[in-house]
Amino acid sequence: MLVLFIWKGKTLTTAHAKGYAISAFPRSTESSDEAAVRALTLVLESLEDSKAEDIVTINIAGKSALGDFMVVVSGRSNRHVMAIADHLTTDLKDEGFGNPRVEGLEGGDWVLIDTGDVIIHIFRPEIREFYNIEKMWAAPEIEESTLH
Repeated sequence: MLVLFIWKGKTLTTAHAKGYAISAFPRSTESSDEAAVRALTLVLESLEDSKAEDIVTINIAGKSALGDFMVVVSGRSNRHVMAIADHLTTDLKDEGFGNPRVEGLEGGDWVLIDTGDVIIHIFRPEIREFYNIEKMWAAPEIEESTLH
């Protein structure tokens, strides 16, 4: 059960389980588009700080329900890929974006970080060239009149 309260001029959302309140937090006044752009800005700044290479940003809003943006970057080595991922997840947590979902951190060849609005792929250059996912997602949109 979800209950809304107004306290000191702020709308609070309270989640109930078995009759008692678990948590209360202010409802965000930020739209999802603004939040996605803010997350993307933070991601790009963090990647620049980590010396990530060949940064490509792809707007996937409307193409996929996975998120609004996809960022594809390269690290120079396994160790650099893992350091970029670690720095990015720390920055996201510090800025209040919560704990992103991270896959592939153990190997360091390809790390995927999902913030909800922004999906980040961190590759070693050879692995990035092999999968070439930015080419797949950056494909031009086909107009409906050309579909058969």
